[in-house]
Amino acid sequence: MDEVRELRATAHPVRLRMLSLLTGSAMSAAEVARELGLTHANASYHLRILFESGTIVEAGEERIRGGVAKRYRYPHELRGQRRTRSTTDSRIAEVRALARDLERRIAQRKAGTPNHFSDLEGWVTPEVWERVRELLTEASHLVHDHNQPPRTPGTVHVSATSWTFQLTRNARS
Repeated sequence: MDEVRELRATAHPVRLRMLSLLTGSAMSAAEVARELGLTHANASYHLRILFESGTIVEAGEERIRGGVAKRYRYPHELRGQRRTRSTTDSRIAEVRALARDLERRIAQRKAGTPNHFSDLEGWVTPEVWERVRELLTEASHLVHDHNQPPRTPGTVHVSATSWTFQLTRNARS
């Protein structure tokens, strides 16, 4: 897969939201449009970009009013396997797109409910670092694997973002 194409596809706030929706279940363009408050044409356009970049996959079809609607899903479990050659510039662009969407999410945060925020640029032993990565990876898989379709009874709407990486030893600024 062409990483530049995937980056361009995912570096848009609407498409980032679509990826979150499509992690929980396969959805049609009409369903995505309703959930995100988009026109059907706009949802179809963004889904096509994600599909053509290889970021989402077809997950079946359904008959609707005499027509056929494709359903799509985001195979989050393959994400780490697909992105083997990331550049610093591509990661920075991805962070900028995510930051814009995080602003939207924070504005929708439910007051009075437990939350967690953590930030650190520091020094730890390799053993601690590996354990932290394992725990965050486990947490990420847990929320992705159990993500449900929007508004499923008995669920709560959540935001979960983590990004951990080792810095170069000579970073001084």
